[in-house]
Amino acid sequence: MGWVNTVIGAAERLTVDTDTLLAEADIPVSACELERWPIDDITRLWHAAERCTGDPGFGLKVGAEFTPMSISGVGFALQSAATLREAIAMVQRFQRLISDGGRFQIVAGNAATWLVYHPRQGKLAFSPHQIEAVLASVVGFASWVTGTRMQPARVQFSQPRLGPAQGYQTVFNCPVEFEQAFSGVLIENTVLDQPLPQADPQLAQVHERYTSARLEALTMNSASVAELQRWLAARVGPMLPRRADAAEVLGISERTLARRLRDQGQTFDGLLDEVRRQKALQAVAETSAALPEIAESLGFAEVSTFYRAFKRWTGSPPVRWRKHLGRSD
Repeated sequence: MGWVNTVIGAAERLTVDTDTLLAEADIPVSACELERWPIDDITRLWHAAERCTGDPGFGLKVGAEFTPMSISGVGFALQSAATLREAIAMVQRFQRLISDGGRFQIVAGNAATWLVYHPRQGKLAFSPHQIEAVLASVVGFASWVTGTRMQPARVQFSQPRLGPAQGYQTVFNCPVEFEQAFSGVLIENTVLDQPLPQADPQLAQVHERYTSARLEALTMNSASVAELQRWLAARVGPMLPRRADAAEVLGISERTLARRLRDQGQTFDGLLDEVRRQKALQAVAETSAALPEIAESLGFAEVSTFYRAFKRWTGSPPVRWRKHLGRSD
């Protein structure tokens, strides 16, 4: 929610109130009480802010306002790190506590190191403002923890430029290139390895234990039966979601996912079958869609396979079941 609140706050400073922004994003106001948002909801928020503000520099503004306070417990841990390089390594480790929307890769060189950002979008394509905000936040965070304005050696984006060149110069204060092979920030090694003024080894250990516990709890919760059922329900279609897809979204291995489901008395295939059952019963009972159409929408390659599965679920073939409910195919 740190990112969500930062986006909402930046939009408000551009005279777009929260209710208007959320309505444009088709997100209920009550969602602000949640601890985490699905990645596609965050993407909808970004696209809504892009439309409502009409500001080509909106992403840069959001990123520039990002501070360790925006990510609460993780931010405290980062401030206690010995160097900026160590803080970035902690970001990689605790990325899921910050956002599900991407990951950082460190590509070290002799004189400088690339910090490359790899977006992980959901079904919706990211707003390019999201990418600009992430790289701007890297520079803003580095300036915050070092106590001086950090000047990268270079910044580049895989996307085209969104606004005036001066806006990028103001935020990054270095050469900025667009439509490159990747999006990232090049930082000199002397900057990365310089001791941070707030470094505190003992405090860092305390924060790391706390943050590690939060990450473990999040990972456990994100492999819960209820959450996986919601994830499956949103993705069941002609192409069925795979266990590998679910494990990748959760940031764990397939083996770990299988073990955690087993601990809860479930299997991935069993959950998928239950979700398809619920969707099938609803479609047959509440719509007039043809049975072959329903079968295809639930990922059945053959109508006969759907019929057999439906009889296994209900004891009756779908035609008879629908007739008992007063509908005809």
